[in-house]
Amino acid sequence: MNDLSPHSYQKVWKGAMILTIAGIIIKILSAAYRVPFQNIVGDVGFYIYQQVYPFYGVAIILSTYGFPVVISKVIAEHPEKTREHAARKIRWVSFCFLTLLGVSFFLLLYLGAPHLAAFMGDIKLSVLIKIVAFSFLLMPLVSVWRGSFQGLGEMTPTAVSQVSEQLIRVGTILVLSYLLVNTGFSLYEVGAGAIFGSVIGGFAAVLVLLAFYQKKKKHTVVPSNMLPSSKSIVKVLMLQGFTICISSLLLILFQMVDAFTIYAGLLEVGVNEQQAKELKGVYDRGQPLIQLGTVVATAFSLSLVPYIILSKSNEREVKEKISLSIRVSIGVGAGAAVGLAWLIKPVNVMLFSNENGYNVLLVLGLSILFCSMALTAAAILQGLGNPYLPALFVGIGIGLKYLLNVLLISTHSTLGAAVSTLVAFSAVAVMLVLALKKKTGTSIFERMPTVPLLVSIGIMSAVLAVYLLLTDSLVGENRTLATVQSMVGVMIGGITYLLILIKNHFFTTEELMLLPLGKKLVKLLK
Repeated sequence: MNDLSPHSYQKVWKGAMILTIAGIIIKILSAAYRVPFQNIVGDVGFYIYQQVYPFYGVAIILSTYGFPVVISKVIAEHPEKTREHAARKIRWVSFCFLTLLGVSFFLLLYLGAPHLAAFMGDIKLSVLIKIVAFSFLLMPLVSVWRGSFQGLGEMTPTAVSQVSEQLIRVGTILVLSYLLVNTGFSLYEVGAGAIFGSVIGGFAAVLVLLAFYQKKKKHTVVPSNMLPSSKSIVKVLMLQGFTICISSLLLILFQMVDAFTIYAGLLEVGVNEQQAKELKGVYDRGQPLIQLGTVVATAFSLSLVPYIILSKSNEREVKEKISLSIRVSIGVGAGAAVGLAWLIKPVNVMLFSNENGYNVLLVLGLSILFCSMALTAAAILQGLGNPYLPALFVGIGIGLKYLLNVLLISTHSTLGAAVSTLVAFSAVAVMLVLALKKKTGTSIFERMPTVPLLVSIGIMSAVLAVYLLLTDSLVGENRTLATVQSMVGVMIGGITYLLILIKNHFFTTEELMLLPLGKKLVKLLK
């Protein structure tokens, strides 16, 4: 990519920026809507939805970060003169393969819904699983069109379709849920409506992409020997379609493990059905907290990945930026995780109206640090041409998560599941960072300014401890006061942590300038 012309270079960066902004928007929407949704349906309703959501999550990630990326890569590898015609063949072959795959997933879920629901311990989930199965029928069209546009250097259709999909999905879920709850439908019927809203979002993405596709139709003819073979296209899709988005699947697959083990595990140790559903619903409050915290942390660290990829030929520069990326993920992730741990009680009341399960959410919140490290290291490894190591380590992490869930839920209920999430995320993060160090020879931990990090965490913790000591007695479980307490606490803790971290030279001036809002951050050094 270093031999790009200035115009092409600018186009690549503009396209990357469009997709990055769209990615941040959809991640925030994907996490934030769950708060009002939980407020509408309660903990049991949230449990019902979260049991089935991971299946939809797999479909959406494959059609956003998986197959479109692979298809765009295959198209972009062709010379510009033949790229348009090559794209037509790649689209057709990809569509045929992905249709076969999508129909297979659909049949597996639709026909296997009763068995999957029984395995989860709740046969009433069968209808919801059948509805979510339809998401996989939309995957081929969405993946092919997004990948085609991206491969031809047009990122706007993908970005618009992603944001439209999430907006319509979230809007439909919230409106349908509110109407169904207030007209007396059961929580399982409300959950089915919410899942249906997700499928509607997928249809919206198809319509948006179709509109863009109709505007752009070019027909060029080139010799068939200059086109990729169907076999090579299918091979790349099979080998890289899942591995390239495995880091994005990390959170979803951990939720999938929880869906199959927590509720069923609680029933096995004698917890009654209603209580088990409530416990799982409270546990699931942690998912949007992890997502939002991780989005904040990785928004800074992942912004450096394009610099690393474009600097491949400069070994010294690559090592410096890899070290900085991991340091940013640790610095921001640690601040977010520890800050949330201190404020978890008022945040729980602010978002979900009570303190239920705050100890479980505290442990889950600590995962933000390791999840941020894992996602950053995985993105760098993939960018440097190593997509299979992240897939291997995520697979190990999922196995560890499942094993620990089985061992700990029986003795420690949902707190055991939270601990297993924290341990599994930690293991994946450490494996990925060590692999990155071995592959690139980067001295990641040797360059880590540990003392400034610990001092910043310590001072922030002391400030928040005093703040909570002064305000807790005034707040209690009053939701309005808890909201004020949480927001003020986030500002006090965040500003204190950031100020101390930067003043103690956790980052140099040059490093800060590479980050979003770099100029404003540099002013804190003065």
